[in-house]
Amino acid sequence: MENASASTIHKASPRSESAFPADSTSNATHDMEGLLAELTSEIGLRVRRIRQKRGLTRKQLAARSGISLRYLAQLEGGNANVSVAVLWKVTNSLGIGLIELIPEDASLQAVAEPLEHLVRRLSPRERQFAYELLLRNLGAVTERKRGIALVGLRGAGKSTLGERLAGQFNVPFVRLADVIEELGSMELTELFSLGGQTLYRRLENQALQHVILAHELIVLEVGGSLVMNEMTHDVLLRSFSTIWVRAQPREHMQRVVHQGDLRPMAGNIEAAMKDLETILESRIPRYRLADHVLDTSGRDVNSCFNDIVRMSADILGAGRRPDQ
Repeated sequence: MENASASTIHKASPRSESAFPADSTSNATHDMEGLLAELTSEIGLRVRRIRQKRGLTRKQLAARSGISLRYLAQLEGGNANVSVAVLWKVTNSLGIGLIELIPEDASLQAVAEPLEHLVRRLSPRERQFAYELLLRNLGAVTERKRGIALVGLRGAGKSTLGERLAGQFNVPFVRLADVIEELGSMELTELFSLGGQTLYRRLENQALQHVILAHELIVLEVGGSLVMNEMTHDVLLRSFSTIWVRAQPREHMQRVVHQGDLRPMAGNIEAAMKDLETILESRIPRYRLADHVLDTSGRDVNSCFNDIVRMSADILGAGRRPDQ
């Protein structure tokens, strides 16, 4: 984990790569590498300063965080490939927030620091009130829809329909799970093993914010449990036109098994079905907040695809290919 290479969050399409001359691409890559080197160096410097301020030796911090002494020395020297997972371990051991290691523009820092200090002093109820107040006054900034987001349990058809929908309107198809893995520099199973739900939810929110900033118009597939994180789900609802892709519980189960996941069959199938029904029941109130509902139960792909195209046309119409 400690030697994981830095991940690239946003990959340009082949079309966008060919739009630039080779020399300009080379210069841009060189500039980006320089910026990354500066960022890594600054993060290392901040880790060292905070460690020393806490009165910790490098060996003590390594023991607390579970990071090797050699890697920690590379991190503080600005020579390590930094991953979110490693930074999370370090900040957790130092008792600080991850954002305190990330350099900001000086003009923004002067405002951000007192704002962050103020928020820390608020009670949970006061924070919620402040959030709603900001949302009412600044919400217009996020009113423009960034595309279509597909929500629902696994096995409903989100991936199959999402990929075809994106191709139909010539826009990117993005799986939020892939972005989470790139931000965390690890697979989801490893991420849960390392930090559990807390780390996953934090990266899930960051991944959604990244997607919103990185794309003008997309089709986004999100994990079935995202709706249970109300703040992240509210951001999704404001930023995308959402479609709840649903099916009957038994069809969900059959499709998951058909995809090659035999875990539901490893134990009591009826118990697995009961668990699935319980999960679905708990999420239905949040799923119902979607702009549209597409029931794929007992239907062929083409029939479902025609419906989802109709539901998405107003939002994705601007991204349609010229020849369509």
